[in-house]
Amino acid sequence: MTERKLGRGVAIVGAGMSRFGTFPGRASRDLFVEAFQAMRESVDKGLDPRDIQIMYLGNYSSDLFEGQGHTAPLMADWVGLTPVPALRVEDACASGGVALRQGILAVASGLYDIVLVGGVEKMSDLPTERVTDTLATAGDVLYEIPAGFTFPGFYAAMATAYMDRYGATPESLMAVGRKNHENGALNPKAQFSLTIADIMAKKIAGAEKRGRPVPTWRDEMEFLHDHQANPIISWPLRLFDCSPITDGAAAVLLVAADLARQFTDAPIHIIGSGQASDVALHDRPDPTVIRAAERASHQAYEMAGIKPTDVKLAEVHDCFTIAEILASEDLGFFERGQGYIAAEEGLTRRNGPRPINTSGGLKAKGHPVGASGVAQAVEIWHQLRGEAGARQVSGTPDLALSHNVGGTGQTCVVHIYERR
Repeated sequence: MTERKLGRGVAIVGAGMSRFGTFPGRASRDLFVEAFQAMRESVDKGLDPRDIQIMYLGNYSSDLFEGQGHTAPLMADWVGLTPVPALRVEDACASGGVALRQGILAVASGLYDIVLVGGVEKMSDLPTERVTDTLATAGDVLYEIPAGFTFPGFYAAMATAYMDRYGATPESLMAVGRKNHENGALNPKAQFSLTIADIMAKKIAGAEKRGRPVPTWRDEMEFLHDHQANPIISWPLRLFDCSPITDGAAAVLLVAADLARQFTDAPIHIIGSGQASDVALHDRPDPTVIRAAERASHQAYEMAGIKPTDVKLAEVHDCFTIAEILASEDLGFFERGQGYIAAEEGLTRRNGPRPINTSGGLKAKGHPVGASGVAQAVEIWHQLRGEAGARQVSGTPDLALSHNVGGTGQTCVVHIYERR
């Protein structure tokens, strides 16, 4: 197979996101305006929006979440970009990452020099059961959904297969959740800016205030084993193993690398990109491997001319805690069956040798599905520029990766970023 390279260099020169959370009364366009303004303010030497030539928008299902189709030109209008072309990219929960890839290819092809990539989702206006039904459309609605599967069920099946094969336990999954909440607590735009210990203290204080029996958890693990505080959603996944329902938006500005210094003296270069697909979960021979992630990462590593061991920092798609463990193996960071051990031993913590999800990940930062892949790039922008505040990885890493998955792994897109 011919080695694939970008036709010309591509750089990020601005990145921003809205606050993630649930925001009654705010529409997706309001969230996107917030993200766009944050991105514009991050461009060190200023940005005239009239210079933007096209916009790619990641959005999974504004049609079902908000009853609003034709989303991209609406967003373009609200940030003052019309009449530039604006198109929506849909690839389930990988919509944002795939929109970013389309923006990269647009610049690399030479067709455009300055490209806006955004992602947005407004999920919380629907009741939880309808959110569940909407997300289920990313599965196989002919064979899987009629059998009773929802996304917690899909990833629970993957988790039980992994546990049976390699000896992981529910506590292995809890290690991932605890770590990501610790990171999210340092992210001012995260949906859950609380550690597990903070959540425990808040619940204890709430019980005391209402005159109810005060919980007597001895530590975080006892709290996470409490069926009332952390109920089982689909065994072995409990509430704190699952990413939340989230509203939010993110945006990055891509430019041709030879123009980057006109916008900032500290651009972040995108040196590798890969995307692959796979069959639905029910047809896979091995539910403990996401083959699309394997293939996409190999493409990205080859394009960038690097190895997995070169990556200093990664934002991966942890829609459920098991997904982070699988990703750490699919991406080649750890051998098969070693990802859960790495999580238990703290290797993936912010101060560990292989930091993963310093933003808090989808688990704590939040998961507005169409925006998540773009928000990963926003975190990497801050980390590689040394601007991540209290959650900054020491030494200011120079090489990072993002990994965005759609559905149960039918889509995966991987990008490699470099500070020069």
